[in-house]
Amino acid sequence: MDTIIQCDNITHYYGKKLIYKNLNFDVKKGKILGLLGKNGTGKTTIINILNGYLKPRSGVCRIFGEDMENLSPETKARVGLLLEGHIQHAYFNIEQIERFYSRFFPNWKREAYYELLKKLQVTPTQKISTMSCGQRSQIALGLLFAQDPDLLILDDFSMGLDPGYRRLFVEYLKEYATAEGKTIFLTSHIIQDMEMLIDDCIILDYGRILLHRPTAEILNNFKRYRFTSPADSIETTGELWNTERIGNSWETYSFLPREEVQQLLAPYSVSGLVEEQISLEDAFIGLTGKY
Repeated sequence: MDTIIQCDNITHYYGKKLIYKNLNFDVKKGKILGLLGKNGTGKTTIINILNGYLKPRSGVCRIFGEDMENLSPETKARVGLLLEGHIQHAYFNIEQIERFYSRFFPNWKREAYYELLKKLQVTPTQKISTMSCGQRSQIALGLLFAQDPDLLILDDFSMGLDPGYRRLFVEYLKEYATAEGKTIFLTSHIIQDMEMLIDDCIILDYGRILLHRPTAEILNNFKRYRFTSPADSIETTGELWNTERIGNSWETYSFLPREEVQQLLAPYSVSGLVEEQISLEDAFIGLTGKY
């Protein structure tokens, strides 16, 4: 099966507030897909819908071909889920929590769990509740690796982690997915982590998908353009994103090459047009705006 996750025409409301209307996307086998969006755009909501914890107003999501509302125990065992907050059962110690989780997964690989934990400065009998946020995140990741899932779903996996733990998390995830041919669907507010990790990127706006493209395509082709203009306002087109005045100059974003951007801006007497390569975080701001 080439398509691991498939969402068709998902529409959902919280009360009268529209979260999505006819949301469509899929995730192919072996891909690492990052879901980016501002607070309130529904990143955690789609994860809850995917796992059958929340029923949308209309539409359907499938994991390994099974409807979200009727996932079989066999399919659930193929999915490793890490929700915001990392880990439950903090009253267990390192050994106890491994034994507890091992009972639920037929392909449990305890060596994968303990291999990762060798990097932590903790003892096997130390309780999870006494550990730092970063250490707990590694416990959670170790439990996921031991589960040996075909699909990992990670919600805001880097929340609360310092740079060292975030980098460790990202490196292990990338190595694990590449070596084992796993599929990963994740969200994070730390977009620079996503840039190092994800193959494809979905950017959510309020109620819709703004963009679903390979990350490399975004980084190679989406540029920021700075220029000066005497204009008081500039009419944007579908090819220019978030054109705004910054002090005495202007900036805009586009997938178009410099020559075509120059032509679009010609009516505004622009000068000093400069093309800039940008990071994924800059691209996210360029597509969604700062506010």
